[in-house]
Amino acid sequence: MKETGERLERLESRLMLAEDQIDALNQTVYRQQQLLDRLRARVLHLAQQLQGAQTAARERPEDEIPPHW
Repeated sequence: MKETGERLERLESRLMLAEDQIDALNQTVYRQQQLLDRLRARVLHLAQQLQGAQTAARERPEDEIPPHW
């Protein structure tokens, strides 16, 4: 019986450690997902700014080549 009790205690200790590690990993994944979401939004914003700048640059008449060139 003593052996079974010790074995059970070891298993419970390992389970608690595993649960702590899982919680830590979940927190890490959550923070990484938040960072990815912010980065994705930033990249989208920068792409829109770039597209707007390119559109504005094409619309400037002084940048157009005259038809006789």
